[in-house]
Amino acid sequence: MSEIYIEMQRKGAYLKVTAIDADTAEEATAMGPVNDPEGVKRLAVLKLKNKLGQGGGPGGQKPSSPGRGTVV
Repeated sequence: MSEIYIEMQRKGAYLKVTAIDADTAEEATAMGPVNDPEGVKRLAVLKLKNKLGQGGGPGGQKPSSPGRGTVV
């Protein structure tokens, strides 16, 4: 994985964190309580990794869908 840029914006009692992949410019956003910035940051990075198909879940593998639809 390449570099990941992190942007944090406070919106009242909430923190919006955007994780951006430097190579592809893909981004993922997460929101959470302002008193847990590291947790919200981890969530945004995990969402970005999943979006890029790099897993990040248990075993580092993305679950496959058995049929129609997508696994969320």
